[in-house]
Amino acid sequence: MTPDEQSKHALSLCKLAPVIPVLVIEDIDTAVPLAQALVAGGLPVLEITLRTECALHAIEAMSKVEGAIVGAGTVLNASQMEAARGAGARFAVSPGATPTIIDAARLNDMPLLPGAQTCSEIMALLEQGYSVQKFFPAEAIGGAAALKSIAGPLPQVTFCPTGGIKPERAPDYLELPNVVCVGGSWIAPQAALAAGDWQAITELARSASGLPR
Repeated sequence: MTPDEQSKHALSLCKLAPVIPVLVIEDIDTAVPLAQALVAGGLPVLEITLRTECALHAIEAMSKVEGAIVGAGTVLNASQMEAARGAGARFAVSPGATPTIIDAARLNDMPLLPGAQTCSEIMALLEQGYSVQKFFPAEAIGGAAALKSIAGPLPQVTFCPTGGIKPERAPDYLELPNVVCVGGSWIAPQAALAAGDWQAITELARSASGLPR
């Protein structure tokens, strides 16, 4: 899968909902009900970060939930890319982009949403064929105002900004012409996960899925 094909696939997934939940799974027993709650609320595309010991098991379990499209986040190297693919991940997200990550995505036939911060990084990825990119960490590097400025010289790049975005800030991003969706962790708060309050998570997902863009 070429970078251009990867970006087309990533764009199709990003268009499914205005928010992609960014999830850190600490307890494997929460994986399936969490996926079910998010899908019920209208958020089918789920990013499971590879930050915990059970992350790959969570990807495998959540991939079996009807309606869920599960990907791996925080993919940092080729072995993680291969392991995520083996666990059933249908896309990968990285906070940045290196030649190793890009090669691994191609070799594993995995759609990659590569991260970028600066215009130079964005242009370098664009030269390789990545027209859909992750803008990370969004709030810390200028937020919606920065992406609005970037749209001037680089209108051909579409972004999924992620990192520190709160629900009240999400609309500022989604109204921009170069933003297709945002990544957010607010949809699955730790308190709700610990309490098993799946209805609360479904309601948060439903609110997020209704954001205009």
